[in-house]
Amino acid sequence: MSNATNANFQLQRDAYGRLELTAENGIVHEGVTPVRAFPIAAPGEGLSLINYEGHEVAWIDHLADLPPAIAQLLEEELASREFVPEIARIVGVSSFACPSVWQVDTDRGTAELTLKGEEDIRRLSPTRLLIADANGIQFLVRDLSRLDRHSRKLLDRFL
Repeated sequence: MSNATNANFQLQRDAYGRLELTAENGIVHEGVTPVRAFPIAAPGEGLSLINYEGHEVAWIDHLADLPPAIAQLLEEELASREFVPEIARIVGVSSFACPSVWQVDTDRGTAELTLKGEEDIRRLSPTRLLIADANGIQFLVRDLSRLDRHSRKLLDRFL
């Protein structure tokens, strides 16, 4: 079992691999789930720890302020629950009319996504996009300026 201590709580994995939080007052909360308040805009800020009944049992302002062992436990748990591949390159699109099938390179390998309509591309900031594919998977473009010229040209046809 991994164990980490903070001034406000202890966090460890139980025998089944679930997170277990022990509050400062000694109350143990089993099956705790971390939930990011701002998963795209500020993934390292605002993290709620929710018990199996859906009640918040702890709040973390900044993940970076935690002891490394607690932060690692939380990051491992979040990684197992969150799946938002980041698009590094748009290789090609089947059509400039929707629906269209996109071939993309992501931080998790190559992928194919189906864009049902332009409304499935959400602008989160001037440089950040979230693209929902027909299967409900969210793809992130973290910074438009980091995409290569070919990718930006293809994307511009849909924006």
